[in-house]
Amino acid sequence: MVASAAPKPAVPAAGAPTPLNSNAVAESASRLGLTVRETPATVEVISAETMREQGYRTVSEVAQGAVGVTSGDAPGEPAGFSMRGFTNSQINTLYNGIKIGPQNMTSRIMDTANLEAVEFLKGPASLISGEGAAGGSINLVTKQPHTGAIRNEADFSYDSLNSFRAHYGSGGSTNVQGLDYRFDISRSSLNGFVDDTNTKTLDVSGQLNYRISDSLKVWGAIEYREDRGKAYWGAPLVPIAFSGSHATTGIVSGTYFNRTDLGAVTIDDRTFNTNYNVLDNRNVAQEVWLRGGFELKLAPDLTLKSQAYGYGAERSWFNNEIEAFDSTKNQVYRERFYVAHSQRLVGNITDLIWDTNIAGFDNRLVTTLSSSYLDFVRPGAAKFPNDYVPLVDFDRGYYGLLATKQQTARIDNEALSFEDRLKLTRTFALIGGLRVEHIGLDRNSTDENGLVNAGFPFTKDWAPVTGRIGYTWEAVPGLTFFSQYATGADISANNIFLLLPTQPLDLTTARTYETGVKHLFWDNRAEWSFSAYDILRKNVYAAAGGQALNIAGRQESKGVELAASVRPIEPLRLWATSLMSMRAMPTTISSADRSRATRRRTCRASLPMLAPRTASSRRGRLKSASPAVMSATATIPMPTR
Repeated sequence: MVASAAPKPAVPAAGAPTPLNSNAVAESASRLGLTVRETPATVEVISAETMREQGYRTVSEVAQGAVGVTSGDAPGEPAGFSMRGFTNSQINTLYNGIKIGPQNMTSRIMDTANLEAVEFLKGPASLISGEGAAGGSINLVTKQPHTGAIRNEADFSYDSLNSFRAHYGSGGSTNVQGLDYRFDISRSSLNGFVDDTNTKTLDVSGQLNYRISDSLKVWGAIEYREDRGKAYWGAPLVPIAFSGSHATTGIVSGTYFNRTDLGAVTIDDRTFNTNYNVLDNRNVAQEVWLRGGFELKLAPDLTLKSQAYGYGAERSWFNNEIEAFDSTKNQVYRERFYVAHSQRLVGNITDLIWDTNIAGFDNRLVTTLSSSYLDFVRPGAAKFPNDYVPLVDFDRGYYGLLATKQQTARIDNEALSFEDRLKLTRTFALIGGLRVEHIGLDRNSTDENGLVNAGFPFTKDWAPVTGRIGYTWEAVPGLTFFSQYATGADISANNIFLLLPTQPLDLTTARTYETGVKHLFWDNRAEWSFSAYDILRKNVYAAAGGQALNIAGRQESKGVELAASVRPIEPLRLWATSLMSMRAMPTTISSADRSRATRRRTCRASLPMLAPRTASSRRGRLKSASPAVMSATATIPMPTR
């Protein structure tokens, strides 16, 4: 009789794909080089392969497929994200790990063709990306060079709305020893069923990696991105009595007051395809990235990594952004709005990685020093031309006379952070970190005559201290439990680009308690994850009428998330996600205590088919129209740019 131990489940080597991509290394979640499964937080990585399988065309569509994340491409705030009940300047959007500013100011519609992955770190994440990550961060990672044979790829898709996407990519090793490259170019034109709506994108990116020796690698990258759109700002709510037989049901209900009392309202079915924007409207952005750096092995257990970067962007919105039915004239009131951004950013991130052994325990310590300088210029409309047009069969006209005023923001940022992983046993590790940050803001604002506005210029400095402490325990191979406590900070009253001297100039503080489990099994063909979280954000301000703000106390978000994916055979993948969350915001305004709480439960299940997404699909058909429906049924758009 021979006794033998049962074979242990195989855990794939780092980099090998798994159904939920838990073996990917997400640098936006930790600088320790940990995989998702080794990180004591909820991290979701949507790989390029997953984007192709699910048919995700834009970053917003990628976010819609992530657990607990919602997104949309409203014309005033494209690629806007909400995660675990937090949004706008409470979530950092990163590009290859670099923050460029508040997402509701800097995010743009972006095609996925040039991306290697999109990383979602959920919950306070200021340890890695600094101020603004009270709710988490989203990192867009461009395709990287690889060592080996050159691989070329080309793809094209077309749909019944005359939308198309085209992409060519190439990468691999060159004839020069140690020199690898990656190049991608993509072009898309996405159309909607509303009159004169489209978004066109162009993305050209490239990177060279040169391994000079076994201990030194240098690299350089460049990227140019452009998007141009013709925007749709929604359909006006009209009185049911006015629409008569053209009134619709099941879209909106109730009464509405907007300049005039509309009474019971509807959306007129004659306006479903109508665009009320002016003919010369535009929504344009051009962005350029320059990055370069090196990785030097100073000793067998000591590595120095550094990258310098430069970023420039020009953005503009030139539209009619308000259309409101006036019941006294039985016409639609229209109002113009213009704003532009000119942004420049330079910076450096340097990491020192030390692998050592402390009293017999493996330990890795990463010390990071980062600094950046941002210059932001924002010309905007000083006057808002307006007119009245009939509900249907009207001349869309043009913007009219443009008068501008200007705001500026100059931000310098320096941070020192430490992140450490101590393996107490082969399966149990403690992971923690601390970040000390300085943020300096200089703001100015002038009117259309160039005169400085009251309260300007002004300066403000902040010095938030944030961090994370947690553990991971691999109870059996492939089954990992984790818990963490993490903190974050963000500007409480507005985003940092637009902060006014009359607004509260404080930071909020956020903390999260989170625990969960990640399980990879069935020869790495099946995977599931579960997490429960409790996030509390303090020193929150809320609107008290007009432009006034009062302290609201705190904002709390609690929930559980579940994701599962099975790939029984290579061409087939089954996946499902579920989220149940509660978000509450107790407020104290005008001596009246009020508490608002909302519960949300969402779930998704899918059997993806490897075919191009067509105009009849949910995202393909409604992509351009869904922001419009929200605009029509909820509120008149308010400028936040």
